[in-house]
Amino acid sequence: MLSTHVLDVSRGVPAAGIEVTLHRLSGGDRSFVARSQTDKDGRIDDFTGDPLQPGSYELVFAVAAYFTRTATASLYDEIPVRLRIESSSVKYHVPLLLAPYGYSTYRGS
Repeated sequence: MLSTHVLDVSRGVPAAGIEVTLHRLSGGDRSFVARSQTDKDGRIDDFTGDPLQPGSYELVFAVAAYFTRTATASLYDEIPVRLRIESSSVKYHVPLLLAPYGYSTYRGS
């Protein structure tokens, strides 16, 4: 299971309505897996409903529309986050702390 949570640290609120796509990476190939959108609490609880197979993945946070909607000038249009799923039986939570000119991510619980 893979989940995320986006927080707008510049405004101190959850970042609702951000489209996030999930891709599987293999060699030089990138395969679409799922698409979702953060809810009112800035969360996506589970991308697929099924366990992800071990391997490399990329979450792409499409933040340009969010910054436009909040009338915020920003450097970013998309933020890619690459991660490795080691086991399909483990829950992976990857939060994104978002600001107009910076961001941070980590493995959450």
